[in-house]
Amino acid sequence: MMSNLPAEHLRVRDIGEQGLLERLQHFCPSEVIGDDAAVLVTKSEQSLVVTTDMLVDGVHFSDVTTSPEDAGWRAAAANLSDLAAMGAFPLGITVGLGLPGDVTVQWVERLYQGMTECLQKYNVPIVGGDIVRSPITTLAITAFGQVNPNFIIRRATAQVGDAIVVTGIHGASRGGLELLLQPEIGQNLTTAEKTALITAHQRPNPRLDVIPILWEIVESQSKIQNLKSKIAGMDSSDGLADAVLQICCASKVGAILEPSKIPLPSVFHQWLTPERSLHYALYGGEDFELVLCLPPEAALILVQKLGTGAAIIGTIISGSAVILHHKNEEIPDQGLSLSQGFQHFT
Repeated sequence: MMSNLPAEHLRVRDIGEQGLLERLQHFCPSEVIGDDAAVLVTKSEQSLVVTTDMLVDGVHFSDVTTSPEDAGWRAAAANLSDLAAMGAFPLGITVGLGLPGDVTVQWVERLYQGMTECLQKYNVPIVGGDIVRSPITTLAITAFGQVNPNFIIRRATAQVGDAIVVTGIHGASRGGLELLLQPEIGQNLTTAEKTALITAHQRPNPRLDVIPILWEIVESQSKIQNLKSKIAGMDSSDGLADAVLQICCASKVGAILEPSKIPLPSVFHQWLTPERSLHYALYGGEDFELVLCLPPEAALILVQKLGTGAAIIGTIISGSAVILHHKNEEIPDQGLSLSQGFQHFT
């Protein structure tokens, strides 16, 4: 029988939809699956947050740069990062999978193993999904979270005078991708330094850890000023420049960023030019840090509590321009643009 083939040779078409579903159900809690839909219980006085992210073979991942486990991890991390960007805590995810018939069953199981490894860090279950035949491997994840309505982070609430905070270094993921695509570069880096950059690309960590720290600061500072309606933000999965520009556009404000304040991987100075390092940080994408706009006093406390990698990189100003202002007056100010980052269909 086809199902008796060695695992590495067994194809999805050999076991069919039901056979594959039976295997993948082992990655889900038994008490949740088995019906037409999952039931998730939210706490009272909480708002439900829902986000969906799609990944397509050849666009978001490939066998050249990403193992099945890493593709699964990154897919889960991307959705959890979107929840963190809203100030929400995750409840569960559903997985939609489009597969060609000749994909091996082992590849699919390894994909789910990677998702599970990421999700287990945050006690998040896979609560359902769907599988269809597709000419291209496609992964669509919907994540569910909950948040106190008073503590929702939105893009449209940045105010003039706010400090702009990043929760960690930027450019590492792009650096790791370049090393994967061009193994011959970075010869002056140690194996450990290369591994750190590649891991940043293949196994990013969503910054859910920031949320309880942020709300602790909000509650302590609210006695002085009403922070609950002031915090704006999003994640930097599409690049730091994209995040700042999107926030400013939604909030109808501008920003001044100081390039020297943007935290970069320490190895960049011995590997890349300053211009290339800054480009990776602004437009490389997939660093999955949070970019937050909040009053300077609260921003300083947040950076101190988060520690290494977190930094205040600029200020929200009136107008609509987002400007890089170098301390070195010989370097002219530069305007940021969405066109320099990755955009689908362009």
